[in-house]
This record gives sequence, structure tokens and C-alpha cells, in this order.
Amino acid sequence: MKDRIGYVAGQIWHLLNEQGELTPIKIKAQLGLSNTMLYLALGWLSRENKVNIVQFEYSYKISLC
Repeated sequence: MKDRIGYVAGQIWHLLNEQGELTPIKIKAQLGLSNTMLYLALGWLSRENKVNIVQFEYSYKISLC
């Protein structure tokens, strides 16, 4: 499972690198992820200080550090 989470974290990083700041809903839709996998991978990236997560209205905006 750790390998899968790391792989998805890489996909998210590349998506953010290409498109810039996105919301979790846009990331989920573009990569076809479940909520669980999305947030596991975002946690991974956050722990490694690779992403900024900022509250925006009723959601969040995610960008690379």
C-alpha cells in the first residue's frame, strides 16, 4: 500500500507542477482518485513539505512549496 500511496503522491506532484494551484476536487477528478487515496497522498506530500494547503471558503487550495 505504501508504494501505491507514494505513486499517487507523485502523480499529484506532477499535476500541480503542470497546472499550478488546484482544489482537492479538481485533483481527484483529473486523476480519478478515491477520497481515501487522495487524502493519503496529500498527507504524504504534506509530511515531506512538498505542498502548501490553504483553506479557501469551504475547501482548500493546494500548491507546490
